[in-house]
Amino acid sequence: MSYQLSPWDLSDLLPDTEESTVAAATERLQAAVNAVEATRDSLSAEMDPAIFKEVLDRFETVTREAYRLSAYADLWFSADTQSEKALSFKGQMDQLMLDVQNRTLFLSLWWKSLDDTAAERLLPVAGDLTYYLQKLRSFKPFTLSEPEEKIINLKDVNGISAVVTLYDMITNKFEFTLTVDGEEKKLTREELSVYVRNANPDLRKAAYDELYRVYGNEGTLLAQIYNYRVRDWANEQLQLRHFSSPIAVRNLINDLPDTVVDTLLDVVAEQAPIFHRYFKLKAKWLGMPKLRRYDIYAPLSKSSKTIDYDTAVNMVLDTFDGFSAEVGQQARRVFADRHIDSEVRPGKRGGAFCASILPELSPYVLVNYTGEVRDVATLAHEMGHAIHAMMAQEHSVLTFHSALPMAETASVFSEMLLTDRLLSEEKDPAVRRDLLVAALDDAYATVLRQAYFVLFEREAHKLLAEGKTVADLNTAYMANLHRQFGDVIDISDNFKWEWISIPHIYHVPFYCYAYSFGQLMVLALYRRYKEVGEAFVPQYLRILSYGGSASPTHILTEAGIDVSDPEFWRGGFRVLEEMIDELEALEG
Repeated sequence: MSYQLSPWDLSDLLPDTEESTVAAATERLQAAVNAVEATRDSLSAEMDPAIFKEVLDRFETVTREAYRLSAYADLWFSADTQSEKALSFKGQMDQLMLDVQNRTLFLSLWWKSLDDTAAERLLPVAGDLTYYLQKLRSFKPFTLSEPEEKIINLKDVNGISAVVTLYDMITNKFEFTLTVDGEEKKLTREELSVYVRNANPDLRKAAYDELYRVYGNEGTLLAQIYNYRVRDWANEQLQLRHFSSPIAVRNLINDLPDTVVDTLLDVVAEQAPIFHRYFKLKAKWLGMPKLRRYDIYAPLSKSSKTIDYDTAVNMVLDTFDGFSAEVGQQARRVFADRHIDSEVRPGKRGGAFCASILPELSPYVLVNYTGEVRDVATLAHEMGHAIHAMMAQEHSVLTFHSALPMAETASVFSEMLLTDRLLSEEKDPAVRRDLLVAALDDAYATVLRQAYFVLFEREAHKLLAEGKTVADLNTAYMANLHRQFGDVIDISDNFKWEWISIPHIYHVPFYCYAYSFGQLMVLALYRRYKEVGEAFVPQYLRILSYGGSASPTHILTEAGIDVSDPEFWRGGFRVLEEMIDELEALEG
């Protein structure tokens, strides 16, 4: 089958945005909310479990109707962040979702207010929602009164959520200028990012310099937006809810003990010298005494090979077929349903993501496909996310989304399948070396870099609480880079602005350790797959099929993994060391 670059089709969520269509969808949502509100007087510790089950069913209906509208708004805006209509619609839906959230808030507050005996009496009828309800109760110590919770929701929609939307609008409008082969080009960030992996060291430097020139020109503004994000986080989560630390909020959302996350971050920092060894080798292969930060992703070959979109899609789908016919079949649904936005356009959100909305719908995937070899891996990565959601489609709309620490399981595994397939088909040592280098570059970006973002966030939240300035944050970030790279990388001063170019720290504080968690976990899983072969496939698919219906600890313990053990995380680094050993052997 032939595949072409294209925008996505959102009609499975909403046929169009005509006034009558939106009104009808809104009416369905309002009717569902009314049905939930009608149950308020029936809620009690002594209520009939059958009635409780009916209440849960009604709340699921609200969630489904709300997800359709809110997802359409978010995806439309992602496809064109400069569209006034998309922005207006998003604003309307944000306000509507706030109303829905506040009108149904009483249900979760009542559930969290029950004593353990009453909750345990009702749980048996919850079925697939059991873990969802148990997790809600874990927030009981940090929950405020209903009026207070409503006020927080009200201030968020036109407060910090609006401020973060402004960050997106500002940064997605950025235009970058780069001279390539004597021709001055106007580029989006995605198009500019292609050149940080260019074989020409001067072009790599120029691309990074331009990136941070543009961001640096708005550095004070973007840093102030981050300041608002951090202060809002502290005001709500520390002062009002009394979490022990800023990161503890994310850990509870992820259902991971603080000690597990601390262990993960400590082991990553401890194992950083493994990447230092790799960077020294890479400098030697590139004929440089030491890598500059500009050279982290430099290719070893001077090839400027590109891969057309059709070839890339078929390559990814064939790789999935080779692992599991079921996985390949699920991946094809996304393309058949036209749920992928693959073309590069001005105003389109940069980067890539997968949005899973409803269990019965194939997820929506956004990539910015430029033809770079790296884009093929990105496509495999995002399709892995989609497969994860579709493997959990038998669960409720409230439980099919995987917990954040598990969210990278299928995405990283899919990338590794692709790399392994390419290595198995390639006999040329030089090309094998390039493939291993690309895999290690990605491992650096996913493990070390992401963990150090979180280490910076922990420090930044502390510094801003102490009233420190933008200059102080820049200094702290440069110190973070020096700790990350030791003495093996030269870092120019303009990288002090790198942190303001990382959307995750604005959108979802402390999100990034999930990447490190997922990559190291998958390295262990993939080693098991290589040892046992096809016998591993059912176990892997079972992990995916849980979705978010059980805790990460439960899912991984069933798979024989102890995430509290530092040796487990070190095991992931041993796999990376073996890849570096293979690279050295190729050089010999």
